[in-house]
Amino acid sequence: MNPKDPSFPDFLPRSSRRRWLRGAISAAAAPALLDMTTPAARAAGEGAPPVRAGFSQDENRVRLYTAGLSRPVKMIFAADTHLSRDDARGDAYREFSARMAGGYQRTKHFKSGKETNPEVCFEETLEVVRREKADFLVLGGDIFSFPSEAAIEWVMARLGTLEVPWLYTAGNHDWHYEGMEGSSAALRSKWIAERLLPLYGGRDPMNAVFEMAGVKVLLIDNSTYEISPEQLAFFRREAATGNPMILCVHIPLHAPGRSVGFGCGHPEWGAATDKNHRIERRPIWPERHSAVTMDFHREVFASPHLLGIFAGHIHRLSTDVLHGVPQVVAGANATGAHLVVEVLPRETPETPPSKQPPGD
Repeated sequence: MNPKDPSFPDFLPRSSRRRWLRGAISAAAAPALLDMTTPAARAAGEGAPPVRAGFSQDENRVRLYTAGLSRPVKMIFAADTHLSRDDARGDAYREFSARMAGGYQRTKHFKSGKETNPEVCFEETLEVVRREKADFLVLGGDIFSFPSEAAIEWVMARLGTLEVPWLYTAGNHDWHYEGMEGSSAALRSKWIAERLLPLYGGRDPMNAVFEMAGVKVLLIDNSTYEISPEQLAFFRREAATGNPMILCVHIPLHAPGRSVGFGCGHPEWGAATDKNHRIERRPIWPERHSAVTMDFHREVFASPHLLGIFAGHIHRLSTDVLHGVPQVVAGANATGAHLVVEVLPRETPETPPSKQPPGD
């Protein structure tokens, strides 16, 4: 995303967001959630009952319901903090970091509208983790505006104060020095190995799984917009277990009516629609997505065990439901935005009908 885009941050007032979300979710989600799987999904599940049992959203709080859960699970999801702290170690890279270093110095808080900045917002989000008594934190990419050693060390020091696990997957800016020679895939590998590796806690940077109370949290790096054969094989293996799953990525998956910013699996993604390669000083996108990426998109939305997808990149809160699978994109954490995601048992605390007092 371009930090100098005059539309950033373009958030609706809270009251308008609430009305929009209720209307959009009711209109888009309700019909899809009546039959929680497509024919393809039912075939993939080989007759197993769907694990999705409901979905609700109030602004940035999301609730997913599933059967067979041993206890509720709560995660905080944050993406797009765009930290740019730097020191003398970054002097040799100034020609590659200057534009992004100048962005996001001051932002407006996503709730109060008051002036703030990314560092304050990141620390505020860690307080949300504590206050909500979350089970874990997911950092969904673009935590950094470029791979600054000083910024990474600053984040690691603060993550070390948490008493719960954190998970991380990279965004397209985390490993990108603008104008540096090399392919996106090569530069991603280089800066993960040389700078970002501590953030992964020993997990595979390209794809990892974390399990909590029977719910699998999958992290897949799609920060080049593409999916590798190894990542598709990873998703297939995890989907075959039948466990309830949550998928966390940086770049949202294509949903009908969305721009190529929702670029993973977007049918129009490619060189002809790459408008930012010059300003970001990177190689232009390929002509089109690989067949593997398109297969990934199709199989993700056909999975009967997938409770939801959580992403960043767009910097604006949005929700889409495709084949019964909700995808929620978080607002920019540079403004303090984050998601509180609760996975709850299908059974509700409501009094069963047989025990309700008789009516008049």
